[in-house]
Amino acid sequence: MSTTRVAVVTGSNKGIGLAIVRALCKQFQGDVYITARNVGRGQEAVASLASEGLKAMFHQLDIDDLNSITTAAAFFKEKYGGVDVLINNAGIAFGVADSTPFAVQAEVTLKTNFFATRDMLTQFLPIIKAGGRVVNVSSFVGARTLNQCSPALQQRFRSEDIPEEELVELMQEFVNKAKKGEHTQAGWPDTAYGVSKTGLTTLSMILARHLSKERPNDGILLNAGCPGWVRTDMAGSNATRSPEEGAANLVYLALLPPGATEPHGKFVSDKEVQPW
Repeated sequence: MSTTRVAVVTGSNKGIGLAIVRALCKQFQGDVYITARNVGRGQEAVASLASEGLKAMFHQLDIDDLNSITTAAAFFKEKYGGVDVLINNAGIAFGVADSTPFAVQAEVTLKTNFFATRDMLTQFLPIIKAGGRVVNVSSFVGARTLNQCSPALQQRFRSEDIPEEELVELMQEFVNKAKKGEHTQAGWPDTAYGVSKTGLTTLSMILARHLSKERPNDGILLNAGCPGWVRTDMAGSNATRSPEEGAANLVYLALLPPGATEPHGKFVSDKEVQPW
């Protein structure tokens, strides 16, 4: 088993994910893995970094496929004894002008951005090494969406003791209500992407509390980070930041120095803890 440190970035064959990998190749002491659903696109990304003189590695990982997640987790556990840095970047968004029915957008968006990312965390958190760093790529849209939820929902999302199971039920409830066209009456806003990121940030806070309780001496820091509005295939060309600028905050959270005790369980934007 290698004693080399290892960083894993999901959905990193392009966009913010690739920018994160590029920065880690320069700043992280250890192996850096691009992961993507599509092997060809992942290997092309490795080759493009190699042409810049940067060495990244590749492992197939489709976060929507539980089997793919468990296979990858087993690989990293066997080869490295676990993972030092995990950045959950894989995610989807429907364009503003997309005519896909909201019921479908809700189900598809939550499936990847919340439920699949949760599967990643369920399988990978047990193999995060002491001193590890976990970054869930969330969004300011989630924070904005939180404030558009009913007071009752806001109270649950901000609760210091909401159980993970209850959060999962709430996310499923949003999908179920959206399918019936009843989500707004039930206190949910009209944004599937926003709700998915509200859920992911809340999940980050819950799992950070779990880590503090279950592994108090391991010094693992887990946070939700916002890249800002970044020019990618997802956000479009009008966005204000380059992928590199968007990646900076996420890389900062991934490389919090050894012995640091905070931030942990926070929503962080531009290297500053944001109110939730």
